[in-house]
Amino acid sequence: MLFKIFTLTLSRQKYYPLLNIYSIMKKTYLTLLAAVALMMSSCMTTGLGTTSPTGSNSNVWGNVLGAVLGQVLLGGMTYDQSGILGSWNYNAPSAAFTTQQALTKAGGTATINNMSSSLASNYNNIGINRNNTSFSFLNGNKFSAKVNGIPFSGTYTYNSQNGEIALKTATETIKGNVTKTEKGMGLMFDSKQMANLLQKEGKVSNTAAVQAVSKLAKSADGARVGFELTK
Repeated sequence: MLFKIFTLTLSRQKYYPLLNIYSIMKKTYLTLLAAVALMMSSCMTTGLGTTSPTGSNSNVWGNVLGAVLGQVLLGGMTYDQSGILGSWNYNAPSAAFTTQQALTKAGGTATINNMSSSLASNYNNIGINRNNTSFSFLNGNKFSAKVNGIPFSGTYTYNSQNGEIALKTATETIKGNVTKTEKGMGLMFDSKQMANLLQKEGKVSNTAAVQAVSKLAKSADGARVGFELTK
């Protein structure tokens, strides 16, 4: 009996360093499970089959992990402090949910696609494009930006642990979230913050389009809307 206890103690000491590795692997495994769930949701809502590994279905496996990382803000992947530095230009509309649970409840990838499509239409009505909408994050926590061609600047704070960012201008503080997307960085806001960004900073006069964008962020619990930015 004493020998068994001694042997067990030695085994625990020997393999204790592996526990941290196991913990990391467990987190990765859970993320992959979420990715598979989103892939299955995408297949069901878009009509893609699940048996063929070729053709359009091969893109699902190739992009689904990026979809998980870009569509879930808390628990997804974000940038470290130095990762957001540099100049980022508008590339496409971006939508996300605060948690995996909120995304699943709202309808998964199909809902994200519908929101992005509506955003694209309203951004087009506003006139937002790569040439007139950009964000530059500098050392010293300073930023400069253009939205709809209107420049503004100030300071920012960024929490690399959860992707929360606050842009402090001369007149207000706009709070949002940063996440990694398939092509670059997602910069997203709730309904009120997005409306402030477009109207107060971007001086957008198309009230109907701003209201439509803001309404999308209210369409489901945890929804966020904004921009996908690329360098």
